[in-house]
Amino acid sequence: MARTRTERDSMGTMTVPAKVLYGASTQRAVLNFPISGRPVGHEVIHAFALLKKAAAETNHELGRLTQKRRRLIAKACSDIVTALESDSDRAAMMCNFPVDVFQTGSGTSTNMNVNEVVSNMACLAAGAKIGAQDPVHPNDHVNPGQSSNDTFPTAMQVAACVQIRESLLPALKKLARELRRKARSFDGIVKIGRTHLQDATPIRLGQEFSGYAAQADQAVERAKRAMEAMATNLPIGGTAVGTGINTHPRFAKGVASRLSKATGIRFKEAANHFEAQATRDCVVEAHGLLRTISISLSKIASDIRLMGSGPRCSWAELILPELQPGSSIMPGKVNPVLVETVMQVCAQVEGNDVTIGVGAMGGVGSMMELNVSMPCMAERLLESIRLIANAGDAFADNCIAGLKADRRKIAAMVEQSLMLGTALVPVIGYNKAAEIAHHAYERGQTIREYCLEHGILDEKQLDKVLDVSSMTRPH
Repeated sequence: MARTRTERDSMGTMTVPAKVLYGASTQRAVLNFPISGRPVGHEVIHAFALLKKAAAETNHELGRLTQKRRRLIAKACSDIVTALESDSDRAAMMCNFPVDVFQTGSGTSTNMNVNEVVSNMACLAAGAKIGAQDPVHPNDHVNPGQSSNDTFPTAMQVAACVQIRESLLPALKKLARELRRKARSFDGIVKIGRTHLQDATPIRLGQEFSGYAAQADQAVERAKRAMEAMATNLPIGGTAVGTGINTHPRFAKGVASRLSKATGIRFKEAANHFEAQATRDCVVEAHGLLRTISISLSKIASDIRLMGSGPRCSWAELILPELQPGSSIMPGKVNPVLVETVMQVCAQVEGNDVTIGVGAMGGVGSMMELNVSMPCMAERLLESIRLIANAGDAFADNCIAGLKADRRKIAAMVEQSLMLGTALVPVIGYNKAAEIAHHAYERGQTIREYCLEHGILDEKQLDKVLDVSSMTRPH
């Protein structure tokens, strides 16, 4: 069998591998952009397939595509979606989408890649030869009413919204549930609070974890807002520069409606197509919310790492699950590996945020009526969603769920704290309480021991004033 075939596009003929479903335009991009070896991700291709199907159905409804061509295009797109949603079939299908992330900044090569694959799948289904472009032409039938300039930004937003809904939101909700469980189970444990990494007044461990749970709850809401920022501003319908040339006035609304039905996410046509195509502000906004989520997770992870430090020569208030040996030279050492994973994810998301911000800047990515950094921005956006979702999921399952508190260690540290002297202030005044704290520190005594020795308060009074549980419930 022949190893190659010849296909044609507007620039002439190209030699293409015989078995692939793409055509001449895609092959030109493969040869032009041997940059990273990382093709545009399957999430974007999945979104493109949903978009092309919605476009074909809308064009048919508007009298711009025959029933036969609508059916062939819709079937090809559905087959792509099905393959990409299957772990076993995804790799084989993605061989047909080889265009590098670092390509033309509008994503034209990927748009044409999808057009060609859909065209060839439709032609084969109709009994024609691959590359025939009849009965389905990649431009005339798969791409009518569209431009790369509005399809790629639409696909990247659809892909991100789907991934937030399918992976990020479930992971964050799980993490919030686990943190709330720990907040309830730890609520009776009074520990020493810390500010500036110095001893402060007592706090219940459950109160600390209620703060972490609230951060996770807010992360869920931020993820929803990130999804909304992109879902309500689809560029589709703007075509080349936002004017909507060569498209029907009802096309964009019809496509958005069909995408909503296909995904369960409420998509809306952009209020202003010139803004939607000339900028990627909605993506910058969405990733800013993702960045905030990652920073929240990093804060939670950092605190847990500190409280779990030890096990004998540090705080050791928390006992972290032992997941794997921590050293190749120190026997018995176990490290907070999940915590460190979460913090590394945050570092990567920070870097992605910079890339997306630079890609959206005027003079860099946003140039007049079009942003020209979209494939790179899409990759960074989707990576952040994937990393945060996976890290949040693993953090909940492999760290938070198995956390335990060392009650004896916590109680001993609370009694040793000089900041218990804060409770003396209403009784003897600030200056006297500060003096007691300094003297107790110099003599290696607790506040209780010093007060009893010097007759400042009797034992009954001290039991009441230095009740650490009441200090966490001052009202």
